[in-house]
Amino acid sequence: MTLSEEARERLADVVSLQPTKNAELQERWGMESGSDVHQYLETELSEYYYRDEDSLIRATPDAADLVDVDPGIEGGEEGTVIRVPELQGQVFEVLAGPEERSQSVVSVLQDLRAEFGIDPEAGEVRSALQSLKRKGIVEVEYRTVPTFRKAAPREDVTVETLE
Repeated sequence: MTLSEEARERLADVVSLQPTKNAELQERWGMESGSDVHQYLETELSEYYYRDEDSLIRATPDAADLVDVDPGIEGGEEGTVIRVPELQGQVFEVLAGPEERSQSVVSVLQDLRAEFGIDPEAGEVRSALQSLKRKGIVEVEYRTVPTFRKAAPREDVTVETLE
C-alpha cells in the first residue's frame, strides 16, 4: 500500500504518540470529531495500526519502520524515553514526584502558570495527565478528587517534546 505524504505524516504521529486515543489524534490533525479520526485510520492506515486490549491506538512494527520515527515510548538501560506534545512535557516537568503528595488538576494548572507562564484550560491539563497515565509515567491516587504524581523518579524518564 502506497501512502500519500499526509498519510505518512499522520502515521508518524500514530507511531510517536502511541498509545493514544482518537481525541488526541483529532486535536493533532485538526479534525472535527473522533469519528473522523477513526474513519481516516480505517481508510488510509488500516494496515499500520491496531487497538490494544484497552482500545488504545498503537502502530504496528512495520509502521515505525516505514516512517522511520521513534515510537512514543522506549525503554532501555538509560531509563524510559517518552515523546509527547509540548503541554504534556510541561505537565510532567511540574508534576509531583513519586515520593511527594499527588496533585489535583487545578494544582498542576497553577504550577504550569507559575513555571511556564501559560494558561491552558483545566480540561487540557486533565487530558495531558490522562495521556501520561496511559503511557505509564504518571499514576493516579483517588482522594476527594483524582490526583496525580510521577510514577518513577524524574531522572529515570526522559521526556522529548514533539513539534
